[in-house]
Amino acid sequence: MKAAVIGLGVEGKKAVNSLLKHGWEVYATDLNINVDLDGLDLPMLSMNMIDDKQTVSIVGDNITVDLGFTNSYAIEECDAIAISPSMFGGAFANRLLETGELLSDVVTKHKALFTIGITGTNGKTTTVHMLKSILEKAGRRVLVGGNGGGGFSGYYDLILEANEGDYDILLVEVCDMTLDFANYCFDFDMIGLTNIGNDHMDVHKTIANYKNSLVRFFTDKTIFTAFNQDFNTDFKESASRTIPYFEYQDDLKLVGKFNLLNAGLATAISTELKIPKDIIRQALADFHAVEGRLDVYKINDVEVYVGKTDNSDALASILAEKDFYALFLGTPRQHEQHRLDILDVAVKYNPEVIVLFPGLDDTLDLAIYRLNFLGYMGNIITVNTLDQIIELVAEYSHEDAIFIGGNGQDTIIKIQERIKLISEKL
Repeated sequence: MKAAVIGLGVEGKKAVNSLLKHGWEVYATDLNINVDLDGLDLPMLSMNMIDDKQTVSIVGDNITVDLGFTNSYAIEECDAIAISPSMFGGAFANRLLETGELLSDVVTKHKALFTIGITGTNGKTTTVHMLKSILEKAGRRVLVGGNGGGGFSGYYDLILEANEGDYDILLVEVCDMTLDFANYCFDFDMIGLTNIGNDHMDVHKTIANYKNSLVRFFTDKTIFTAFNQDFNTDFKESASRTIPYFEYQDDLKLVGKFNLLNAGLATAISTELKIPKDIIRQALADFHAVEGRLDVYKINDVEVYVGKTDNSDALASILAEKDFYALFLGTPRQHEQHRLDILDVAVKYNPEVIVLFPGLDDTLDLAIYRLNFLGYMGNIITVNTLDQIIELVAEYSHEDAIFIGGNGQDTIIKIQERIKLISEKL
C-alpha cells in the first residue's frame, strides 16, 4: 500500500512516521522548502537539489519527500492520502472526501470501535490518561492517541493501529484546532469537554468562532461538560445528550482545582460506561502526573511547581491557588504572539521575579517588551540554558514556592527531569 502525505507540520510528520512503521510506502510533500523536518524518522536518504535550491527531492527506502513542489503523478499512484488537519475544509480536502481517498476512508476499522473524544483548551492530556488508567484497570482494551501536539503519535497513527489491533475502546485527544477534521475521521460516541479558554486565537480569531466549531463537533453526540462551564446556548441543543460533571471528591495525588475537574470528567465518563466506583477510585488514587504536566517537587525549603501552561487561562488557574516568589516562563513562537498574554496574568499576580527562557522559540525580546509595557516593577531575568534555570532554582530554594511553565513542552520535560535529580518529590 502507498500513501501520500500532504503537508509536513506536526501531524504530517507523525503521519509519515506511522505509515512507515506500519509498512506503507510513502510519498510526502510540502510547498515550504524550509519546513522543519525534525521529528521525522527518515531512513538513509539521498538529496537532490533542483532549480538552484528552490526545490528539494529526498529519496529513501519506501519514501520520497518533495519540498517546494508537489508531484501530482506520485499522488495519483497512491492508495490513500493523509492531509494536514489545517487543510480540512479547503478545496483539495473536499475533493478527497468526494473520491474517498482520505486515509480515514480507506482504512476504516477504527470507525467500528466505541470512540470517546476529549477536547477543550486545557486538561485534555491529563484527562485522557486518567480515563485510560480507569478503563484498563477495569479490563478494557483501550487504544489511546490523537493530537500530535499533545504528545501522542497523531490521528493517523490511531487509524492505522486500530486497523491492526484488537481493542474495545478508542480514546482520542482532540485539539481545538482540528475539531472538524477529527469529527470527519472518527465516529465519536461520547465527547468530554474540559473547558473553553483563550488559546490558538491565531486560528480561531475569537472565542465565539471557537464555540461555533464546538457546536458543530457536538452535534448529535453525548457530551460531558462541567456544571459551571461557560456554555454557548447552542451546545445543549446540538448534542443528543448532555451530562454534567463536578470536581472529584476522593484521593488524588495531583494538585489544583483544575485537576479535580479533570478527574471529575474521567469519573463521569467511566460511570456512564458502568465502571464500578471502587475501580475508579483506585485508578485515580494511583494516578501520577503526565510527563510535562503540572507536578510539584521539594528543594530545601521551596516547593517547585513545574508544568506546561502555554495560555493565559492555564497559568491563571495555577496562580489563583498559590503565591509564588518567582515565575519561570517559556516564550512562544514568533507567529504565536497571542500567547504572550500569559505575561499579563503573571504581572497581575506580581511575583518578585519573572525569569524568561526560550520555550518554543527565542522570543525573549518580545517578552521583555511586553513586561515593560505592562509596567511590571519586579526583577526580570533572562536565561538561555537549562543549567542557568537550575542555578536560579537553587538560588531561590529558601523561598516558599516557585513556578516553572509557560510554552515549550519538550523544554519543560527536560526541566522536570533535572529537577527530579535534585529534589524530593512531594
